[in-house]
Amino acid sequence: MVSAEVLPDVFTKVIEVKRLLACGEEKSSASACKRTGISRSAFYKYRDCVFNYEEMLTHSIISYHAVLKDEPGVLSSVLAELHKQGANILTVNQSIPIDGAAAVAVTVRFNNKTAEPNEISQILKTLYGVVDVRFISGE
Repeated sequence: MVSAEVLPDVFTKVIEVKRLLACGEEKSSASACKRTGISRSAFYKYRDCVFNYEEMLTHSIISYHAVLKDEPGVLSSVLAELHKQGANILTVNQSIPIDGAAAVAVTVRFNNKTAEPNEISQILKTLYGVVDVRFISGE
């Protein structure tokens, strides 16, 4: 870990190029490099070696497994509550309902989350139509 102030500008510009591409602000590495003022060769030389460490510290990826009643709005209310808790929904996988209930796996990323994964599970369990919720993994 090194402070960006002591590094050559090319490293912070590589991180900026990666952000521009990931967010869709630029469509090609050539245009992103031009926008940030570095050469494409510099970008390709460092892109797999330079990462923003602070982003890794403030992001937490969590997976939950839930059993939900097969009724309109139940999954939406779970996703809305996760959003309310500061989650960015990464994946949602739902099985076909059997006997009036469906298994759902939801993976989310929290930016500066305020509650622990098990606390969020308890909050989700209070929602109408939620049969069970379990925190299954986290990074």
